[in-house]
Amino acid sequence: MEALDQISNKIMCFLKELNSPYVLEMIQNLQSGKMLRSKLALNIAGISEDSILLCAIIEMIQSASLFHDDVIDNAKIRRNKPSINATFGDKHAIMLGDVFYSKAFFELSKFGNIEIAQIISNSVVQLSIGEILDVKMSDEFNSDESRYLDMIELKTASLIEATAKSAAILANKDSESFGLYGRNLGLAFQIIDDILDITQTSSTLGKPSLSDFKEGKSTLPYIYLYHHLDKGGKDRLLECFGRKLSDDEQSWIVENLHSSGAIKKSHTLAQKLAQDGIEAIINQSCDKLIEIMENMICRDF
Repeated sequence: MEALDQISNKIMCFLKELNSPYVLEMIQNLQSGKMLRSKLALNIAGISEDSILLCAIIEMIQSASLFHDDVIDNAKIRRNKPSINATFGDKHAIMLGDVFYSKAFFELSKFGNIEIAQIISNSVVQLSIGEILDVKMSDEFNSDESRYLDMIELKTASLIEATAKSAAILANKDSESFGLYGRNLGLAFQIIDDILDITQTSSTLGKPSLSDFKEGKSTLPYIYLYHHLDKGGKDRLLECFGRKLSDDEQSWIVENLHSSGAIKKSHTLAQKLAQDGIEAIINQSCDKLIEIMENMICRDF
């Protein structure tokens, strides 16, 4: 059995242990996604009972955060399928997220290595603070690049960094070097996600294009665009922020994101972060991790 299948089966076993038919009903159409964190952990620590267990816990935490994210963002589509909140309602999606978090922490409490349990637990605290910052930043257009990067380091990179560090501890490798790789992978991953929200079609994304901007999220390309525009352009961009766009408005935004170099500049930063992450583990004989980073930068979905 493939390792990723073992992880999915472990998660299903955890959920069946809850003896809740309704939980099983809600998850029956869930898709596993990219499982980036699991691939990262397995390529650092190898395949073992402990690494499969660690990955299952981390994937449950990631799923819980997505259930809550979709409620916060009022997202109706996840990976080309109706989201949990769209199918069962916000209350049930929140509670399902709580079930996933709680079960993951229960299993984490039994994990043999206390340092790993502390690293993963702390990353979920950071993830949650990052989510709060993300929500707060949607109150108005954010033009501060450093504020945005601080937010995604907490919301996205913290769990990926914790995954890499924990896997390195399992394998008796340099956890700080692998943690830095994971941090940069997480930051670059989110920036690429932000770019793809603009450049890819709705069918490819599994959600409407430009959904970030329409939902009130000023991601990195929009921050760079804002600083490129003249006052009239800035005013028009702000007037479009956080609402449904007309075809003309959407075309104007996309055209300017390309012509201003905002997308290219965002991609350049993601590439730099990726290279810094690779350099952190360059002496660790991790060709597969280099491949993961390079594929993540070049991906189109």
